[in-house]
Amino acid sequence: MTWHPFYVGDGTPRDVDLGEPPPWRRFPRQPLHREFQPPPGLIEAVNAALTLRRPLLLTGAPGSGKSTVIEQVAKELKLGTVLRWHITSRSTLADALYRYDALGRIHAQRLEGDRGSDDIAPFLRLGPLGTALLPAKRPRALLIDEIDKSDLDLPSDLLDVLERGEFEISELARYREDVVRIRESDGDARSQVVKGHVQCEAFPFIVMTSNGERDFPAAFLRRCIRFAMPMPTVTSLRRVVAAHLQINETQSGAIDTLITTFVERLAGGESLAVDQLLNAVHVLTSTQAPDEEDARHVLELILHRLSHA
Repeated sequence: MTWHPFYVGDGTPRDVDLGEPPPWRRFPRQPLHREFQPPPGLIEAVNAALTLRRPLLLTGAPGSGKSTVIEQVAKELKLGTVLRWHITSRSTLADALYRYDALGRIHAQRLEGDRGSDDIAPFLRLGPLGTALLPAKRPRALLIDEIDKSDLDLPSDLLDVLERGEFEISELARYREDVVRIRESDGDARSQVVKGHVQCEAFPFIVMTSNGERDFPAAFLRRCIRFAMPMPTVTSLRRVVAAHLQINETQSGAIDTLITTFVERLAGGESLAVDQLLNAVHVLTSTQAPDEEDARHVLELILHRLSHA
């Protein structure tokens, strides 16, 4: 096979067919609930979390499928669109519950003067956790992604909300109207909040992911069902590759070699993600796949270990 690059570096404009992207890089993004292959023990952990109404804390290397678990569960159990709270060092519990644009409201009051209605609703919006805790007959699905990236206090701040399943919007607790309809985090839908109090009926199905970069307080851990994603094996990665990509028989030998080498590198302590392997397989099996010499250089680029720049 001959490598036909799109970009050749001569500055000459040309029409180029970029071909089809990998299935996991098509937009708008499609859930990968059919492709995900749960490792042994994960199904039992999910069912324990569902039965006990406890969050599921998943630990594992980047790219091990932690955040995809909730997509599959939400689809199978018809829990609706997954709510997502991506954690950074600046994330706070308050922002995940709701946001109040006080400055925006003051500005609107000044513009409208005496003619204004002073309606607070346009300046409030529920966060992903606040939306998940709205009263409903069916639980919502909430992903709290990379919680180990949070400030040290955030897991402890979560304890009361996870235990009680309720919170107060203080701005509404003292508002002149008892009932206010507030926008949810995932669109323009609005939900009714009475006297500023939000209390869930069905505790949400919560998946929290961690790359194992820090420890958590015991009080936090005992409120979770914990599961560590196992190290991939040649057999499990064959299933993953087959679920995402169609591999013909003539390509299977080269792909098996790639998978075996990938597992050996993981066993040797290198930091690699499964999506890197999928990227490599996609390039090698495309209609414009590189030849042997070019393939070696391309694979070095794609399968660069994550612990080094």
